[in-house]
Amino acid sequence: MPKVLALPALRRRLAAHRRAGERIVFTNGVFDLLHPGHVRYLHAAKRLGDVLVVGLNSDRSVRRLAKGPERPLVRERDRAEVLAALEMVDYVTIFGADTPYELIKATRPDVLVKGGDWTADRIVGADLVLARGGVVKSLRFAPGYSTTSLVKKITTEAHRGNTRNPR
Repeated sequence: MPKVLALPALRRRLAAHRRAGERIVFTNGVFDLLHPGHVRYLHAAKRLGDVLVVGLNSDRSVRRLAKGPERPLVRERDRAEVLAALEMVDYVTIFGADTPYELIKATRPDVLVKGGDWTADRIVGADLVLARGGVVKSLRFAPGYSTTSLVKKITTEAHRGNTRNPR
């Protein structure tokens, strides 16, 4: 069964999960250069419910988010495929808007999760989830992991001519 779905198919699947009484968790992000911090975050998100949905920023939306002209490094379909391969991720859907507000409105999660750099009052869609009696959580980031810092380190190593593993 495919895990990367367009919104109409995702909504049908989520309706079935709701009928089965399952708790739906939603998170979103760019997930460019997946690293252990992402994996730990997604595991923690999954523990908050039964079904984990990841809204993935499209390539165009990533460029608009001022991540830099070179970002994303990995194309949206490839990022979606990698996320979908993770056992804790049940569904991935790509969205092109600047925020996931309409996607959250359409998917109606029971739990909305973001990383620790987002306070609950700044989490897009929190109003929708809370109004329906849901829960909004800000999860701690695993220290030392960041795609931006990883890109910077790789770039610095490349400029130095260092070809060893830039850990």
